[in-house]
Amino acid sequence: MFEQLFAVIAPVFITAGIGYVWAKMGKSFDTELITSLVTQVGTPCLVFASLSNLAVSPASLGTIAVVYAVVMAGMLVIGISALRLMRLPLHSYLPSIIFPNAGNMGLPLALFAFGQEGLSIAVGLFALHSILQFTLGIWIASGTASIRLLTRNPMILGVVVALPFLFFQEKPPVWVSNTMQLLAGIVIPLMVMMLGVSLANLKVTRFRRAFAISVLRLGGGFGVGLATATAFGLEGPMRGVLLIICTMPCAVFGYVFALRYKREPDDIAAAIVISTSLAFVILPFLLAYVL
Repeated sequence: MFEQLFAVIAPVFITAGIGYVWAKMGKSFDTELITSLVTQVGTPCLVFASLSNLAVSPASLGTIAVVYAVVMAGMLVIGISALRLMRLPLHSYLPSIIFPNAGNMGLPLALFAFGQEGLSIAVGLFALHSILQFTLGIWIASGTASIRLLTRNPMILGVVVALPFLFFQEKPPVWVSNTMQLLAGIVIPLMVMMLGVSLANLKVTRFRRAFAISVLRLGGGFGVGLATATAFGLEGPMRGVLLIICTMPCAVFGYVFALRYKREPDDIAAAIVISTSLAFVILPFLLAYVL
């Protein structure tokens, strides 16, 4: 079991560590460029490559969508209730509670824990997560809602183009599949390295508040994920991947939103550092539970 857990965790630790050391050495790391490449090129290709070759039925994909919608609804209830009790503004802290770091940590953990099947499920969840994060998340942080954000989301393009192959159980041409897989290959290593760079540059302020947000993200996410998986009778990789994604720390993009809309960025940065540190501590126990 130790070897199995180490094989899953070590690649994430090492790759994030490279990014952390890289930043601490003062070397250049263009986060804006890499974020654009990952979100606008690599991730849509990863979504297409995974969905067009998904080894689950369209009905199962529909189940994934419904399950994740229930998870998000549960986290909204927990987040809103907790922040009301704490008398903290929703627009500043709610996105960090409801949205996990599904990409930087969730995707590689799902891949190493459950192989290609796990990655396919995780990508389906990540596609839905990204669409919600870059619409609902921005709506909450900015205080305004716009349907135009949906049409500008590159994840949606990857999903729309892949759906015919998924529903008709057809494989894309080899040259298309190879191109998409080649471009998709940049996503996971760059996202994990970017996580390490972010951790090296963020600082912890107002520890108690950030710690409370971190506990709500990790503890609430696991509780809602477990309750949802049990209610839907999920088993095997689908159950395991859902619990992994739900128990990930605060998303790094929460800090981007906080900076853009001036929503307590120092507190959000602290929550990312603390929740990620806690996640590394609980990862062995989480993986031992789902494997």
